[in-house]
Amino acid sequence: MLFSAMSLLLMAVAQTNTNIATSISQTNESDRTNATNHLTAGVNREQRAAEIRAACIEGRRCVCGKVIKIVPEGLIVESGYTALMEPPFTGGWVIPAGALVNRDPKLIERSEPASPCIGTVLLTDFPKRPDVMLYDYVLLQGYPAGEYFYTPVPGVEKPIRKFTGGLDTAVKMKLDATQTNNKQ
Repeated sequence: MLFSAMSLLLMAVAQTNTNIATSISQTNESDRTNATNHLTAGVNREQRAAEIRAACIEGRRCVCGKVIKIVPEGLIVESGYTALMEPPFTGGWVIPAGALVNRDPKLIERSEPASPCIGTVLLTDFPKRPDVMLYDYVLLQGYPAGEYFYTPVPGVEKPIRKFTGGLDTAVKMKLDATQTNNKQ
C-alpha cells in the first residue's frame, strides 16, 4: 500500500514536471519567434531608412527664395532666386528682405542633386538663428520630406513639396509616413 501511494506520488510529480517543461519549451519558442520577428522588422526598418536616406540625398535641392508666409510648420518659400547662390549672398542662410534679386520666370528645375529648387515649398528644420522675417530671403540645402497642403488664400488648398534643412529629419518624416501608410 505504501509502495502504491509512493508510485502514484512519483507519477504525479513526473507528470507535473513534464507539463512545466512543455510549457517552458513552448514559451521559449514563442519568445524566440517574437524576437526573430522583431529583429526582422528592425532590419527591414533599417534597410528602408537607408533607402530613404539615399533618395533624400539624391533629391536634395538648394532652397533659394523669398519667405512669403510663416506657418507653424515652417516657412513657405517661393524658391528659384538663383542669384542668392552667388556672393555676396552666400555668407549666411538668411538674407534681409531689402536684397536686390530677381527670379527668372523661365528657369526650370533640374533633377540633379543640389540644383536650385523652383516653385513654392515648405521649409522645416532650419537653423534657429538668425530669426527669419516675412519677405526675407533664405539659402539652404533642403532634403525632400513629403508634401504639405498650403492655403495661399482662404478656401484654396495647394499641395506643395516639403523640404527640411536636416537629412535625419527628412529620413524620419518619410519613414514615419511610410509606416503610417502601411498601418492603414
